[in-house]
Amino acid sequence: MFTKLPKWVEYGAFTLAFIAGMVNAVGLLGFEQQAISHVSGSVTSLAIELTTNIKAALFLIAIVLSFIFGSALTGLMLSGGSLKLGRHYDTLLFIEGILLLLSAQLLQYSYPYALTLASAACGLQNALATNYSGAVVRTTHLTGIFTDLGLMFGKALKGEAFDNRKCLVFVLIIAGFLAGGVVGVLLFKHYSVLTLVFPGIFCIVLSITYRVYRLSVL
Repeated sequence: MFTKLPKWVEYGAFTLAFIAGMVNAVGLLGFEQQAISHVSGSVTSLAIELTTNIKAALFLIAIVLSFIFGSALTGLMLSGGSLKLGRHYDTLLFIEGILLLLSAQLLQYSYPYALTLASAACGLQNALATNYSGAVVRTTHLTGIFTDLGLMFGKALKGEAFDNRKCLVFVLIIAGFLAGGVVGVLLFKHYSVLTLVFPGIFCIVLSITYRVYRLSVL
């Protein structure tokens, strides 16, 4: 599965994980202290808030539904399960960037539901990364990555072949997410919620870069 992916996937995986790490850091450091690049914690928080704070529960429901909406948008625009030039990757990355920029601007005015835009951006990105070749790759959270790494090491200990490229992709995703979180924390100290502008710009630059690359190859 991983052998079928183009060589530049490693760079893309690191970059997307880096973006997600920044977004999640802003969510956790912001006034809502909400993880937005994954939904497991949000659903657990929702279970708690349903018994204590209906307003907070509605906010968490909006976060989860927004993540699903972002994933659905990717499913709507992409067809098939292989990574090929000419698909709408550039368009989706551009949309993700716009969502993050809008979220940053609205959060600047203390509008908490703007985090739903960031959540939608993460859902879009996660679906984008998992669509091709049926690859079990998540760039917005690490639970599955660490699980797969553990399985790979366990199977290697009993003599099964070890997929070096798959391991490399997973390590790059972990490193990217961690590095993005560190950069997000450092930027948050100076720019607060406007830190989301940076991953938004990164997405737009990636979108333009991919479009130029695609046009030069086709």
